[in-house]
Amino acid sequence: MYKVLSKHNVRCTSLFLQRLQSTLVVAEHNNEKLTPITLNAITAAKRLGGEVFCLVAGTNCSKVAEEVCKVQGVQKVLVAQHDAYKGFLPEELTPLLLASQKQFNFTHICAGASAFGKSILPRLAAKLDVAPVSDVTEIKSPDTFVRPIYAGNALCTVKCKSKVKVFTVRGTSFEASPTNGGSASIETVTTDSTVGLSEWLEQNLTKSDRPELTSAKVVVSGGRGLKSGENFKLLYDLADQLQAAVGASRAAVDAGFVPNDMQVGQTGKIVAPELYIAVGISGAIQHLAGMKDSKTIVAINKDPEAPIFQVADYGLVADLFKVVPEMTEQLKKK
Repeated sequence: MYKVLSKHNVRCTSLFLQRLQSTLVVAEHNNEKLTPITLNAITAAKRLGGEVFCLVAGTNCSKVAEEVCKVQGVQKVLVAQHDAYKGFLPEELTPLLLASQKQFNFTHICAGASAFGKSILPRLAAKLDVAPVSDVTEIKSPDTFVRPIYAGNALCTVKCKSKVKVFTVRGTSFEASPTNGGSASIETVTTDSTVGLSEWLEQNLTKSDRPELTSAKVVVSGGRGLKSGENFKLLYDLADQLQAAVGASRAAVDAGFVPNDMQVGQTGKIVAPELYIAVGISGAIQHLAGMKDSKTIVAINKDPEAPIFQVADYGLVADLFKVVPEMTEQLKKK
């Protein structure tokens, strides 16, 4: 005998299942401040329903834990501090995540789809013997996710049947969760011992007065059309007037014009600023995958057939070496 469920019963069942969900968001930070993409991951976690926990692991991260406590939608912040977590090595953080999972029995574990999240969660998924879902752009239900494939030219809906869903979140697809109004409690978590498979030595970070590329509201990017690294000064001058970050296409990076940490695209950084200005960029699929979610796209290229104009809101067919300095001078007058 079959039982037919009404729409009301289906909805009640769905709400009941959502209450059974619990999600752990692995916080990304530098021991001083929370990285913005974590706020986007928290928003994604809230859409799953159920409780949202955050794990803050580091060497001296109490300040970050207090910051996360104020984020709306977070019920509890798990804090782990140990010298072994210096550099946030996946080999050391994975046992901590496994111990937290064993203690709280989370149904979902997620992080931002940054270098941090992409290095830790695949290792965790392997240890849990589940298949991770990467770069999620939409959550349809607790077990159904949408992610881009083929360099963003198609969207794939994935139904995950694993007991524990492990996934990374594309930050540009979710709004940042408000950083005030929350009142989460703090609980300390630990593991029995350190692994010692790897050792953090040092890091050398590029310092800049400009905004960070992935969180900037305005981004000015240059391509192979700039012809040399010296000509990127045209973009730096324009960016200074707009208080913008400066990016580059893969072609410009491969040509040695700028370092690879400036690359925007499928194999670079994913950005979605309020204004994206593409200068001398043809608009290859690889690049479009990293910036097509920008609110407003402006393209400057002397080739009227350049693919970038197909996604641009405003296009200017002109010589960049003439119009970019003119734009900079006009902005200086304001």
